[in-house]
Amino acid sequence: MSDGWQYQMRIDLAAELAEIARRDPGNPALEPLMDILARHDAIAKCQFDAFADYVAEAERHGIESYPLYQWTKATIEDPVKKAKHLQSFTLCVQGREVYGKEKADALEADLQPLVGGRLISRLSKHDTNPASNPQPPAHYRK
Repeated sequence: MSDGWQYQMRIDLAAELAEIARRDPGNPALEPLMDILARHDAIAKCQFDAFADYVAEAERHGIESYPLYQWTKATIEDPVKKAKHLQSFTLCVQGREVYGKEKADALEADLQPLVGGRLISRLSKHDTNPASNPQPPAHYRK
């Protein structure tokens, strides 16, 4: 029986490979990872880049319609958080940031052998249950 939540897989890459993944995902150094992602019709999106895209979109269209704008902007402007998020990648499957448990589990199983090697330093699965996810600090809530 399904719990009704959607899931997202995330990976952290070594710093030198994270920059390659952001700028040149076809680089041979990433081939084992990219082969697995291709089998799952998935791509890796750098979390820092996703946050920066959100901030830029909010600034183009009016920040009042983007409830996470202030928190996200503060995150990308913090040097420690920026460094962390530059190495973290969300795995989008079939163009979606969240997907069913079966897809997440299959992707996780295929990626697990790469964890702890030279490519993936950390693999995590997140669900859409609000109780499982960080909420904006009070000073960023409206």
